Amino acid sequence: MINVLYVEDELSLAMIVEDSLIAHGFNVTHRNNGQEALASYSNKKPDVIVLDIMMPLMDGFSLAKEIRKKDNATPIIFLTAMTQTEDVVNGFHLGGNDYVRKPFKIEELIVRIEAAVKKQAKPAVGQKYEIGNYTLDTLKCTISFDGELEKISFRESELLKKLFEGKDRVIPREEIIKAYWNDDNYFTGRSLDVFISRIRKFLAKDERIKITNIRGVGYMLTVE
Repeated sequence: MINVLYVEDELSLAMIVEDSLIAHGFNVTHRNNGQEALASYSNKKPDVIVLDIMMPLMDGFSLAKEIRKKDNATPIIFLTAMTQTEDVVNGFHLGGNDYVRKPFKIEELIVRIEAAVKKQAKPAVGQKYEIGNYTLDTLKCTISFDGELEKISFRESELLKKLFEGKDRVIPREEIIKAYWNDDNYFTGRSLDVFISRIRKFLAKDERIKITNIRGVGYMLTVE
């Protein structure tokens, strides 16, 4: 049985979602604000966390940030009406594994919960990649340069890994989106551009590393 920590302050919606998940065999702990959810998480770690963003006392972004300070493994699914590009990017940057927009169908949420838990259950395989003068550690989600270590998000780590593994060839935008964000309706091309810009900043100290945007096609990483 999958243990779900569900955080939602709209009680009528929360009741419907909680009852539906229970009916489909999930064990659900509902909390209606971020502070209560953090206390619940600390008391008993769930298999997956489903949370709204706009909540009293502590919003969903702040809650995710607090959880990710000590836990990079438990899947976090944002379930929210906040669907601007900046919100989506921020959600993934803070360590979110998925981002579902309201309104939604309960069947979709169930599939995404099951997929997130199944993926997390696979043993983590960490690898280190030498990218120019940088070292990317995909298990710890860190990038280092000349002894300086910087923490990056899981999505940033995986995206940089994919770009490097496809070094010197163009990787189509659609391939990247479908590989890491499931559905381009939820993660727009502009959001991907924002992530690429962040990665370029991480790599800015080594001028030999280039991430080129092939307009209308995709991206290519090169090391001169």
